[in-house]
Amino acid sequence: MSAAEKEAVEAFRRDVVEPSMTSLVILDFWAEWCGPCKALTPVLEKVAADYADQGVILAKINVDEQKMIAAQFRVQSIPTVYALFQGQLVADLTPARTESQLKQMLDQILRQLPIQGEADKLHEDIAPLIAMGEEALEAGDVERAASVFGQLIEMAPEDVEVVSGLARTLVRAGQLDEADALLAEVPAEKAKEAPIARAQAAVALAREAQPVDDLGPLRAKVDANPDDHETRYELAGGLMAADDRDGAADHLLEIIARDREWNEGAARARLLKLFEVVGLEDGWVRDQRRRLSAILFT
Repeated sequence: MSAAEKEAVEAFRRDVVEPSMTSLVILDFWAEWCGPCKALTPVLEKVAADYADQGVILAKINVDEQKMIAAQFRVQSIPTVYALFQGQLVADLTPARTESQLKQMLDQILRQLPIQGEADKLHEDIAPLIAMGEEALEAGDVERAASVFGQLIEMAPEDVEVVSGLARTLVRAGQLDEADALLAEVPAEKAKEAPIARAQAAVALAREAQPVDDLGPLRAKVDANPDDHETRYELAGGLMAADDRDGAADHLLEIIARDREWNEGAARARLLKLFEVVGLEDGWVRDQRRRLSAILFT
């Protein structure tokens, strides 16, 4: 083995094999004279940049300068693009020539491999602080929650749990437009994740359930006529706005029990939205779901 070949092998070990122990390496075989290679390069670079926080990096192998490496991978034509993890070939990405095709393949690969990107590491580090903010929000300490999530958004502006926590804090503070603006900045690929959906539901519910200065007259009307679903529905909204989720759930479940199809199922729809805001894994939600099931299936 010549000195140049030894240097090429060492560079490959340093730049590709070692990083692949913890990251997914996109390995691009190319050459200066290859037109399709040059056309593919910006696609690969963009996708690698977009997926960097998920532990994806891009390495390029010039087949004219590193013939031995290309031969080891049995490269017959270029561009040839592989995915490596822990020094092993895990996928042939060559058929993917567009950004969407490449991202679809990477998403499938990343779901199957134990790769921890920078975003995952950061999320682990700040998880106790996120929990602290959630506890403050649950306790109704909006000022403290705003302080915690305000600091976190500076540290991890793309973390969906941080964005969700801050947005829901803004909702509790009555700053619905600010919450909307924050959620509008979430990238499309993250907008469907559960924490963001939870925050969106909180905004929608807050706009729908307007505060009521005096709930007494509404209670009196419902007591006088238990089948006045419109008033009961308004009362439930007022209770939600007052952070009385137990009272709101009681009245929404009562409407469902009396007439589940009232107003095209509006009571059930609002109750499910409330569940999403509280958190689908929350113990309170599980209890209310059992109450809802008992009504629907008896």
